[in-house]
Amino acid sequence: MLNKLDTIQQHLRDNNLDFAYISNPHNIGYITGFHSDPHERVLALFIFANTIPLLFAPALDVSDAKASGWEFDINGYTDSQEPFDLITDLIKSRTTDVNAIMIEKDHLIVERYLKLQAAFPNATFSNGNDLINGMRVIKSPDELAIMKEAAALADYAVEVGVAALAEGKTELDIIAEIEYELKKKGVTEMSFATMVLTGVNAASPHGNPGLTQIQNGDLVLFDLGVMHKGYASDISRTVAFGSITQEQEEIYNTVLKAQLTAMNTVKAGVSAKTIDMAARQTITDAGYGDYFTHRLGHGLGITCHEFPSITDTNEMILEENMVFTIEPGIYLPNVAGVRIEDDVVVTKDGVISLTTYPKELQIISQ
Repeated sequence: MLNKLDTIQQHLRDNNLDFAYISNPHNIGYITGFHSDPHERVLALFIFANTIPLLFAPALDVSDAKASGWEFDINGYTDSQEPFDLITDLIKSRTTDVNAIMIEKDHLIVERYLKLQAAFPNATFSNGNDLINGMRVIKSPDELAIMKEAAALADYAVEVGVAALAEGKTELDIIAEIEYELKKKGVTEMSFATMVLTGVNAASPHGNPGLTQIQNGDLVLFDLGVMHKGYASDISRTVAFGSITQEQEEIYNTVLKAQLTAMNTVKAGVSAKTIDMAARQTITDAGYGDYFTHRLGHGLGITCHEFPSITDTNEMILEENMVFTIEPGIYLPNVAGVRIEDDVVVTKDGVISLTTYPKELQIISQ
């Protein structure tokens, strides 16, 4: 916690900024150790260049904030109070001359920005996204250990889902079995809504599972992850239920080749662009380029989708201990949808996959 606060305070001093207003609850949790969803209420962390920080929270969350280990000031407010009146007074009690404020421009909503602007009309606003993204993108050994555990739970979830497949069961039936077994292992939250898509539904990259029944000849796509000790996992696997066509098998093997090619391209010093292009070229060469319709992957950490975005235009150079997904896919309407995804850690010479569930084509008998 102190190292993170020190990093932000030093940034404020180096750039002549008076304070930082952190509004994103995920970033607040990352910096303070207090993880909370305030819903529509204001939760804010104020970090000052030259004095102690302040956590501002709804009154109903103050006891939990204190129990989280946050050792600095916590100020609560009730639902009948106007939070920005209190925020203005608290800030002015710590710094009398406000000229420059750091905010998260990708998160602070316009209404609250305007209230802050009205309270400090002479202040300019600096974007803190690059600073915080830069802090979050490199994982510590402790973070990596937790993410390995989260990935193992995702592997187990796919194992449960594959074992539950049976003709006539619906997509939602399989999801219910997966999440029930995870609950028994202590998983309280998925990192996003679990997806099990069968047959033609799998050709929709972000399809909505429903009452479609599994049938012989379906490719069944799993995309899921868990939240574990504040960190996310994210895995995709596709299996065949019964016999599939030659074209479906070709699509599967093309995606697998693309995924392995991308993984073999990863190492510190390589650009994100290079990895995406390696997978994309493999799929294009096989004649399916028009059906790979999304980026290769995304950063992973305290949220499921975070910085960086692994695209064919991102020239960011990868560094050791970055964690992101590699998830190429082919989505050919009325024929097949296949995605294969792993969570990977960049190393000096290559990559370590946190998710380990088998990727070779599995044909599940009825």
